[in-house]
Formats: sequence, C-alpha cells, structure tokens
Amino acid sequence: MASPFIEIEVGERTVKVTNPDKVLFPTAGYTKRDQVGYYLSVGEGIVRALRERPTQLRRFPDGIEGEQVYQKRVPEKRPEWVEAVRVTFPSGRHADELCVTELAQVVWAANLAVIDFHPWPSRRADTEHPDELRIDIDPQPGTDFGDAKKVAVLVQEVLAEIGYTGWPKTSGNRGIHVACRIEPLWEFPVVRRCALAFAREIERRAPDLVTTAWWKEERGQKVFIDYNQNARDRTIASAYSVRARPDAAVSAPVTWAELPDVETEDFTLVTMQPRFAALGDVQAAIDDSVCDLRVLLEWVERDKAAGVGEAPYPPNFPKMPGEPPRVQPSRARKAE
Repeated sequence: MASPFIEIEVGERTVKVTNPDKVLFPTAGYTKRDQVGYYLSVGEGIVRALRERPTQLRRFPDGIEGEQVYQKRVPEKRPEWVEAVRVTFPSGRHADELCVTELAQVVWAANLAVIDFHPWPSRRADTEHPDELRIDIDPQPGTDFGDAKKVAVLVQEVLAEIGYTGWPKTSGNRGIHVACRIEPLWEFPVVRRCALAFAREIERRAPDLVTTAWWKEERGQKVFIDYNQNARDRTIASAYSVRARPDAAVSAPVTWAELPDVETEDFTLVTMQPRFAALGDVQAAIDDSVCDLRVLLEWVERDKAAGVGEAPYPPNFPKMPGEPPRVQPSRARKAE
C-alpha cells in the first residue's frame, strides 16, 4: 500500500510530504506535519540562516528516539530545484551538500525527517573562505545556561569595544552561539586563530568562569569557548533549526537585551511560531554588519609576542593538502 502523503504549495513549488502524521518527537507528540508547519512559519529566518551555505543534514527517519543519520551528501534522487554545492575533503573526495536558496528546499529536507540543519560558515561562491566568525559558548559539567549567559554579557562588551556586531542565539541545548559576519578573505585556519584570540581575551577577563583549555579534564567547572567551531568541516545547528530534544527546542535568535531573561526551553517548535509572527526575524540585518577580522589578527600577533602559541588541533582532525604543519595537543603542557 502506498504511503499516505500531502502536497504543500511553497512559493512556486509543490512539495510532497509523505507520512505526515509520523511522530518524530514521542514525548511531545509532534509529527512530521508539525515540523513542516514550523519551518513554513519561520521561512524567512531559516532561509536567511542557510542561504547559499553547504549544509549537512541530521536526519531521524524513525523519530528522535531512533537511529540518527548525519548526512553530508544530498540525495542524488531529488527534485531538479533542490540545489547543491560541492565541497572537497582532505582525502581528496568530495560531496555535494544541500545548498538552500528557497524555502521549498527546507520543506523538502524536513520531509526526509531532517530535524536540524548544520550549515558551513562559508557560502557557495567560495567555500574555503568563511564569511562568519562563530563564538560558541559551551557550558561544561558543573556549569549551566545561566553561566553561559554571564559569559555572553562579557562577549557582548568585548565585541562592542572592538567595533564588532554580534548576533546571539540559543544553541537549542545548553549553550549560546554568537555570529559575526566577516569579509570572506581568510581561510579557515586564520579565522580559527582569530576565534581563539578572542576566546583568550574573554578568559583573561573572567578566569574563574571561562576556559580555553584543550583537554576536557583541564577545564573544570567553567564555560568553554569552543574556538574549534571555526575549523574547516565543523558545523553548528543553524538559527531557527529544531533540535533533537524531547521538547523540540529550537536554536533561537534573540536580542542582546532579552538574552539575560531567556531560557533554552522558552523556544520550541510550537512557541517559536507566534514569536516569529509577532517579531519576524530578529536577525534580519545580520548581513548588513561586516566586522573587520584584522582587529583580531592583531590580537593573534599580540599572543604570539607574549609567547602564547597556536592552539592544537585534534590528533586525527583532517588536514587539507598544502596546509602548514599543525601543533598537536600534549598533556605535558597547558592546553592552548
């Protein structure tokens, strides 16, 4: 027997949604139809967050309590209007990843039980040069979202001091992400070094609260600023992406003014819909504020002059051909 389906008009496209009443979030009872409805309701925001970016897909064909499929390659069998962008891996292999340019493509992916979307910080025109610096505020065991919000206040202060505009959002889990648009002039290792220089400055100002320590066991009960989210092939959940949690929490863009009073659980597949209807995309101007990465490059040089070296990569982290030698992590010295 053929699977039940509905057809939804999304702009100029007709998108087929199969098994619309399949439950994806058993605790809350939310179905595929509910998730598709959510992405339709925040369409302008999710498309802005994903536009022209190679995007990896986190799929849960049997719902969030079933097996997950972290899919880099967009299915070859797809409508001709579902676009892709080719990226190359250190092995020399390549993948054609989803490249969103319109809302129908998001709905098409949601039909495949994609719960959350993980875009690159670069765009199709030049995938090797990010146009986004990502500040990932990640609470460690013994700390919580409240601690992350305290760090975010300091992040905002430092960004303002250097003339940067940062755009915060909840991660949809324990942490906070802050995005800063930059010119796509620098490769990933350079942007990563700048993210580390920024993280170290935050650590200097709040050493009892913030850490950039490499090894987890050295971080203690502090908030880690994960500069490695700026490394090539690393992705984070996009703004407006649903997360695979029982409550269907959403990675929610917020304003700096409201951040101190929000909680991750405030933003779900259900509650974000009236919020977006009332406020629209609170990050609609994100592409209008481009920050000068050279400010942080000066901080990188400052750290070098002070004898604070390059941060190591994970021992098995893929290395692109022609990339300079990397520092490897060692437990014999303080992780940087």
